[in-house]
Amino acid sequence: MSAIETASPRASWSATETPPRISEDWLSVIIGLVIFVLALAVLANVDLIGWAVTTSVWNNLGQALGTASKTYAPLGGAGALLATYVALLAVLSAAAMALKADVRKFALAFTAVFWIAYASWVVGSYASFAAVTPAELQRFGVAWSLRLTNEGGFIFALLAGLIIANVFPRFAETIKEAVRPELYIKIAIVILGGFFAVTAAGKLNLASSLLLRGVAAIIEAYLIYWAVVYFVARKWFGFNREWAAPLASGISICGVSAAIATGAAIRARPIIPVLVSSLVVIFAVVEVLILPFLAQTFLWQEPLVAGAWIGLAVKTDGAAVAGGGITESLILAKSAAEGVTYQPGWILGTTATVKVFIDIFIGIWAFVLGYIWTNHINVTSDKAKIVEIWQRFPKFILGFVLTFLVGLYLALGTPADVASKVPVAIGEANTFRVIFFILTFFSIGVLSNFKKLWQEGIGKLAAVYVISLFGFVIWVGLIISWLFFSGIKPPLAG
Repeated sequence: MSAIETASPRASWSATETPPRISEDWLSVIIGLVIFVLALAVLANVDLIGWAVTTSVWNNLGQALGTASKTYAPLGGAGALLATYVALLAVLSAAAMALKADVRKFALAFTAVFWIAYASWVVGSYASFAAVTPAELQRFGVAWSLRLTNEGGFIFALLAGLIIANVFPRFAETIKEAVRPELYIKIAIVILGGFFAVTAAGKLNLASSLLLRGVAAIIEAYLIYWAVVYFVARKWFGFNREWAAPLASGISICGVSAAIATGAAIRARPIIPVLVSSLVVIFAVVEVLILPFLAQTFLWQEPLVAGAWIGLAVKTDGAAVAGGGITESLILAKSAAEGVTYQPGWILGTTATVKVFIDIFIGIWAFVLGYIWTNHINVTSDKAKIVEIWQRFPKFILGFVLTFLVGLYLALGTPADVASKVPVAIGEANTFRVIFFILTFFSIGVLSNFKKLWQEGIGKLAAVYVISLFGFVIWVGLIISWLFFSGIKPPLAG
């Protein structure tokens, strides 16, 4: 297996001759919806997933872990962690079977992935990293803190993955079967729809405004980003059209998904979107390690600008949405230190909304490029067809929309005694959303073997990426975010 194959995201679980029974995209919808529905059993006074493990800020390891629901408190933190591992192992192994992967290899790999990733989360929740307010510092008996809040564990999971990829590459190879950032983040985004619905229910006018502004922002970003990156690749670096189009989509739109969809639409050689996808993952890591801290420093007084900026600048679903979570945590901590306490969920919701609308247009954009390509540039009998819009449409977005609509109805359209239980139910589902975020961050790190990618000779591609991303994509995204979201604040916590 080549370095590129081990370093880049893959569209399937393994290279089997027989196609899988179901796509990874649809599996993410099913798994996300199952978790969401099980959580809603709380509305009928039946707690089905309250045993899921949670992690709090700690200075005594014995108090770090707990259960999502007090109903299962006797289980204890260690019991909850074991139960969560067993449940996810069973569900995801079944998914591996549906995708005709080697279930035994997956189960062994997932065991390593889960325990290393969650251990990273626990470390990141240590009080010297995660305590925010002076009261918390006093309560935990620490003199200082990085003030990362609990979500600082995402960074530790990412770093753990990077260390494994670049220091222990053989181990990274052995666990690659369970290193699936696209699957994990898509499941998380499906669940996130319900969480965002509950957040938005109290301020529906604000939420509607954010949706409309998000649509306008990403349309402008498409029109500006793609054309400029394509020009840079063609005119400044001499790439032909077959290389320039997937590179422009990968840098300007939505990274891995856009590069793969564009490559398929224009009938490019398979190696091209694979190489571009590898670059997307590498630079997403760099952005996640830098941009949230820049947002905290310079944009903490414009929190929704920061959320939109992360959505427009970071080019994979996993890194963007999880980066939005880090940005929210950092800005909420900074604002709280200044005496302003915002409701959680709005910054992350803005990032996710921008990212979801970007994903919606992937199928349309790929079809437009495919039509132009097969009819006017590289004329062949294999013409792009309108059905390709649906084929390339990210199906997990359907899950996000469904959980959002159901969550919104339950919060606003049901009797008060039912509506009052909705935040609790969605909160239990959100526990799994956080766990899938952790798995996403760790997986992104494991995929980022810098040495192997450089050995493949992609320095010229990387140069286009550096100039495009840090030369104008990030800054144009900031300008667009400022134009559409400046002056809009999240609601204050009650």
